[in-house]
Amino acid sequence: MRLRTVLLTAVGWLVALAFLAPYAEMLLTALRPTSELMESPPSYLPGRWEWSNFSAVWKLTDPPVTDALLFSLYVAGAATLLTLAAALPAAYFTARHRFRGRKAFLLLVLVTQMFAPTALLVGIYREMVGLDLTDTAEGLILVNAAFNLPFCIWILNAYFASIPKELEEAAWLDGTGRFGALTRITLPLALPGVVTALVYTFIGAWNEYVVALTVTSSGNRMTLTRAIPGFVTAYHEQWQYLFATSLVAIVPVVILFVFVERYLISGLTAGGVRG
Repeated sequence: MRLRTVLLTAVGWLVALAFLAPYAEMLLTALRPTSELMESPPSYLPGRWEWSNFSAVWKLTDPPVTDALLFSLYVAGAATLLTLAAALPAAYFTARHRFRGRKAFLLLVLVTQMFAPTALLVGIYREMVGLDLTDTAEGLILVNAAFNLPFCIWILNAYFASIPKELEEAAWLDGTGRFGALTRITLPLALPGVVTALVYTFIGAWNEYVVALTVTSSGNRMTLTRAIPGFVTAYHEQWQYLFATSLVAIVPVVILFVFVERYLISGLTAGGVRG
């Protein structure tokens, strides 16, 4: 038993190191001076640690990386709120009511997850043109919310279905209306599922690149994912700044995980329950 524990621990560390290795390589490259980037053969550790690379990236691009970071936060945050605002009532209704076409609706919701934004770019662009939403934050918010909505409905439906309806009925007997029972009883119990949907939507909108590249064009509508490739072009290669900015882009997601990590495991396991 002791040998098995040691082996499992060793395997766990190996898997963790395999996942962390790309980030370590990104950090080492971000800290190299320009003169060391083209060395052959390259040394694994920088000969000189260039910590100023992390401060330089904020001034090099036009618009600044700060603007792209704030714009990405706005788009991802607004898309997340819009998705939850639409997914919560839809998931609650389908979990609590048996109506004709309910299973077909849930199946259709699941099937829409098969379509990647890349395969629908032409249609998305034509629709944005028709709605006069090209090169706008609102267009990106709507697209990101639409593509993340099906998963949120599915996982929230499963979570609401796992909560006994009798708890709400008991609250009704105590004089609490349907809305009060939802906000005071059901939603607090469904918080892990809500947090899972929130994290999934935020990360999806934060990392989105192809639609942002297609729908927006002006500098003040540049997301961080669009700004990062600008450090490596046909005219210059600034790999240290590219990796430094990529590490900066990870920070908001890490901060989000720190605050919601305790809710995630139970929220994700709820996805295996169907009502």
